[in-house]
Amino acid sequence: MNQYYFSLNISYQSFLAHYNGIASSVLVTTDNGIRLQLPATKFRPFLSQIGLNGRFRLTTDQNNKFIKLEML
Repeated sequence: MNQYYFSLNISYQSFLAHYNGIASSVLVTTDNGIRLQLPATKFRPFLSQIGLNGRFRLTTDQNNKFIKLEML
């Protein structure tokens, strides 16, 4: 399994574009400088009134298939 750590700070208004279908993915840069594109739907459980703010850990299998996304 692979684990990637990153921080996000996206306002609620900016994330609304994902709900409205304008943008379907979120591009993040991990602490190691790796750029990852993730489906916006994976972040919905973490959305609050202030948006998406915090540290995250993405876990993938050996083929880089999504396993889970956690807020730390």
